Amino acid sequence: MNWNQLLSTTRLGQEELVKNGQSHSRTQFQRDYDRIIFSSPFRRMQNKTQVFPLPGSVFVHNRLTHSLEVASVGRSLGSMFVEKMESENQLPENTLFQEIGSVVSAACLAHDMGNPPFGHSGEDAIAHFFKKSNEPRLRAELSEEEWKDFTQFDGNANAFRLLSHQFNGRREGGFALTYTTLASIVKYPFESMLTNKPKFGFFHSEKALFERIANELGLIKLKESPAKYVRHPLVFLVEAADDICYQLMDLEDAHKLKIHPYDMTRELFMKFFDPQTEAKQINRMKETLNVVSDPNEQIAYLRASVIGKLAQQCIDIYWQKQVEILSGEFQQPLIDHVQPASLAAMKIIKELSIKNIYNDRSVVEVEISGYQIIGTLLEVFIEAILNPKEEISKKMLRLIPAQYDGLHPTTYEKVQSVVDFVSGMTDLYALDLYRKIKGINIPGV
Repeated sequence: MNWNQLLSTTRLGQEELVKNGQSHSRTQFQRDYDRIIFSSPFRRMQNKTQVFPLPGSVFVHNRLTHSLEVASVGRSLGSMFVEKMESENQLPENTLFQEIGSVVSAACLAHDMGNPPFGHSGEDAIAHFFKKSNEPRLRAELSEEEWKDFTQFDGNANAFRLLSHQFNGRREGGFALTYTTLASIVKYPFESMLTNKPKFGFFHSEKALFERIANELGLIKLKESPAKYVRHPLVFLVEAADDICYQLMDLEDAHKLKIHPYDMTRELFMKFFDPQTEAKQINRMKETLNVVSDPNEQIAYLRASVIGKLAQQCIDIYWQKQVEILSGEFQQPLIDHVQPASLAAMKIIKELSIKNIYNDRSVVEVEISGYQIIGTLLEVFIEAILNPKEEISKKMLRLIPAQYDGLHPTTYEKVQSVVDFVSGMTDLYALDLYRKIKGINIPGV
């Protein structure tokens, strides 16, 4: 793979417009960022759980704030890499290379847009519903590839679909993003058939679209059928930005919610810094902590310091591995190769997060609710769309927005339209619709 081909302003669904040389005051990748941030699916993430339940008296991260922070770190990572290449006089001929920070930032902004409501368990809830479904038509009328798309449902693949699919009443190419930005979102560039875990990059319905993008950008194909490619090189930076943010932000939220005491949280962040080799930096940090008296601000300062440290280490790894990345020989997360002290500190945080954060009662309650709500919504709407002549089905189908309506000739497409609808809901909308369907909250009663 080479940067001259990997960076392209060709837009999905608008290929001829780019070829005809349309110009714009913003760069094409900045336009990608703007299209995402001004979209309804992006705004809806403000009411989608990240980890802790929403809303609450203490403002913790939701999907939207998480994505904005990941985009900030991603932009920094991209810019750091460009600066490194420039300082080493290794800039490629492609002038778009200077825009890598914008590409990574846009991809980071969109990386969670396909995630359903109710946090990380939302994906599991959708997969669980199909695995346990008693509807005979689902298994009988779906191919093996189609069936696994649902039983292994993955938010990553759903994000690619959301951004690229032409929903009813919308234009071709979905968001009409550049090929490069779309490829930078796909962490797992293969089909559901290649895994028994809910980690894959595109549904069977978007396979042809992804293959078109991959071939245009020169991504290396590892397997013909089921299709499997190596990652676009910028995926590593998007993934690193997410890896850096999510556990550190969850730790900060746990402190705000008093799940972790101040002393413990401070010590966890300080473990990233070696008392021997980084004594000067530690002293500067302590001086700042003596000036800043607010405990939450102290933790925020430490978190920012750790983010900066991990970002630099990830770029160092990216620089060292760039030849292997471009040849497709390196396919591991950058965060797994940071310095030993950072790895050890991350391991401790991960273990404590599993024990104290992800199994906190409030988090478990949201997960249980998500299973019940998502399962019920899928059940009633799939029943309605497969049996549209039933009187109750006609009423249920009126609740589905027009963008998910249209002619769906196959069972796969019909079920997909329901999954599109449910996965795009906010936590509160899903809860409200669930209550109304169950007769728990009937207007006027």
